[in-house]
Amino acid sequence: MNKRNKRIIIATGGTGGHVLPAYNLATHLNSNQFDVEIICDKRGLKYFKNRENLNITIINSSTILNKGLFKLVLSVLIIIGSLFRSILVLYKNKPALVFGMGGYSAFPVCIAARILKIPLIIYENNLHIGKANKYLLPFANKVLISFNELTGIKKAYAHKVSKIGNIIRKEIFSFQSENYYNQNDEILKILVLGGSQAAKAFGEKLPKIFKQCSDIKIPMKIYQQCLPDQNNLLVSYYKNLNIDCEIFNFSDDLLEYFSKVNLAITRSGSSMLAELTNSNIPFISVPLPSSADNHQLKNAIYYQKNEYSYLIEEKELDDKLYELIKLIHKDKSLLKQIKIQQQHYSDKSVYENIDKEIKEIIKNNEEY
Repeated sequence: MNKRNKRIIIATGGTGGHVLPAYNLATHLNSNQFDVEIICDKRGLKYFKNRENLNITIINSSTILNKGLFKLVLSVLIIIGSLFRSILVLYKNKPALVFGMGGYSAFPVCIAARILKIPLIIYENNLHIGKANKYLLPFANKVLISFNELTGIKKAYAHKVSKIGNIIRKEIFSFQSENYYNQNDEILKILVLGGSQAAKAFGEKLPKIFKQCSDIKIPMKIYQQCLPDQNNLLVSYYKNLNIDCEIFNFSDDLLEYFSKVNLAITRSGSSMLAELTNSNIPFISVPLPSSADNHQLKNAIYYQKNEYSYLIEEKELDDKLYELIKLIHKDKSLLKQIKIQQQHYSDKSVYENIDKEIKEIIKNNEEY
């Protein structure tokens, strides 16, 4: 494999759902001695706290959806500018292939790859294909997916599809929670994961529901992710209720919390649901109502259907979460049943599958 074939560019959107799989992929490829560069927008930088060994280029882009005429014209100009810059970056780096991880800021980089005839792989980890990836289907050499149940791909592109699993942290595969909520553990230890788009909402809504649980003497400890400006308020609130709590903000080391809990409440981003399931942690999934094409609800339905989790829509939180926690407290076998179902699921082969796809793409391109 020559020097060119050792270089890979990963283009990602700026939200956690796109950036974290990109980070995991880059870490894996670096360990395989590839020369990896990540291209994202400014939004994505906050997720790369430990990036000493990563090459990151910022190319800001825009979306043309749901905008008035002036903003639409401005967005088109920004996209054209990001496309030209992407072409220059790819031409200079001459990568063997480009990985598109979804998101509108990845779109110009992927189009630039097509223009320069660089092999393009796109990755989709939700249950419904994202808008950017949907428009890239005609240009991609391969479409790597996490679930066979993925919807939104036309039959004309079915031959490009390959199921690889979820690109999650390798540490997850060597971790499995052994915390059970049973007669020997009367404390319900709840991990609240707000992520990038729910910390504020969960910080406002869930404490009131936990108060209801405390009022009927359900013993619990809360580990809650929130925004920094919510820290003092939440600590004070739980202290007044005599609810033991540990409040934290964005963390690169969630495994520390995974090892302490027997239940999680989370948004329904694909990566987090996969991490919890692979870690054997029962969870209650609360989809983000504003997610594109309602993809988080589709993710949550899949996990509930397979009995890996519970599902409560945000509009039903006040009515249903309290009742569900009461039910779990009354029948402690419910969470054990979920853990048993989760043990049938695994993404352990994901990186082996990726390596095979990369090898095949590069080999075919060399022959061509």
